[in-house]
Amino acid sequence: MTNKKITIKDAESNKEIDLPILESVLGPNVVDIKSLEKNLGLLSHDPGFLATSSCESKITFIDGNEGKLWYRGYPIEELAEKSNFTETAYLLLKNKLPNINDLELFSNDISNSYDVDSSIKDMINVFSKDSHPMAIMIACLSFLAAKHHKEINIQNEKYRYESTINLIASVPVISAWILNHILSNNFQKPNKSLSIAENFINMSFPELNEEQKNHSSKAMDIIFLLHADHEQNASTSTVRLSGSSETSPYAAIAAGITTLWGPTHGGANEAVINMLEEIKNSERDVEHYVEQAKDKENPFRLMGFGHRIYKNYDPRAKIIQKIAHEYLNKLDDNNPNKPLFDIAMKLEKHALEDDYFVSRKLYPNVDFYSGIVLKAIGIPQSMYTVIFALARTVGWVAHWNEMIEDKNFRIGRPRQLYTGKNKTSYKDIKDR
Repeated sequence: MTNKKITIKDAESNKEIDLPILESVLGPNVVDIKSLEKNLGLLSHDPGFLATSSCESKITFIDGNEGKLWYRGYPIEELAEKSNFTETAYLLLKNKLPNINDLELFSNDISNSYDVDSSIKDMINVFSKDSHPMAIMIACLSFLAAKHHKEINIQNEKYRYESTINLIASVPVISAWILNHILSNNFQKPNKSLSIAENFINMSFPELNEEQKNHSSKAMDIIFLLHADHEQNASTSTVRLSGSSETSPYAAIAAGITTLWGPTHGGANEAVINMLEEIKNSERDVEHYVEQAKDKENPFRLMGFGHRIYKNYDPRAKIIQKIAHEYLNKLDDNNPNKPLFDIAMKLEKHALEDDYFVSRKLYPNVDFYSGIVLKAIGIPQSMYTVIFALARTVGWVAHWNEMIEDKNFRIGRPRQLYTGKNKTSYKDIKDR
């Protein structure tokens, strides 16, 4: 806290109060309004919480205007180039990069938790193969919440660590089993000698040769790393609000997964593939759709372009763009997905060169490229949001732990602006 303050005056009562300004290390400072209702009988109103700081956090910093995304102070570009998903998970949880021994112990803790209760496979089999994988994942997390409900002790550090590790290890294994199910393949066993990304690819695509598995694992590891956290978005805020009631961490993560399922949150990369398929199956060329996107009167929009937070180039998009090009360059002309990727590259060219898009900063975002890469790897479109949830579980549990350790930890309770009826007298049904 600084000595800075802002003075609020109620013109009607002529009463005024000073509200302290809390200083941020980076980004806007924050006005502390806790005393607003007590002293002036007023609340702030902020639909969608777009201008509200809901918590204090040291995990992730985003500057949308500058195109910055930092995990614990480390730029995402540097981590993507030099780190990996497991090491980054440690960083998000522990607020420091691990040494060799730290990383080995952490990796072993995760791999030793790959032994997910096999009953989950029976439950997955209950679902039809055309069920949405996110619905299946939510059910699986509910199963884990039921299994571990007797041991809930969120104030116990050992319990929190074990729950954290179990979630980070279990969600990727469950994700692979869900993929096995919808592809009508046998459920594969996890391999404790493999990293999270390697194990996911090995379980999901056992038919691939070692070179293909290695190439896919490296791409998937970067996708996981890029999606590990993104500050106080809808799903992370849901995990915090759910977890604030001291519920099971498995239930809190299930709540986050439910929120992520929404098409305007985790489902955006699915929309990208739908758009590319629409263009491919039409008789129109790419230029026609680009012109449609420029027309304000036309409802067509280019999916995967621009970002609500980033008013500059999404830093994650630059990283995954390179991965996408590496993948696409390895496809032969007979690959059935080649026309789809050719369309994507033409759209990318327009967005990076056309003044309409450049002046409006409508650059391809991470969803545009992640959908393309996942498609190239062989991930079914319905699984894209599950991949997102797999990666984001790390960020969710990091925020859950941080929230519980916060000295100001309390149950969340947003307020409202009531616009309903005033007191109304009840009438007997015969008199209505």
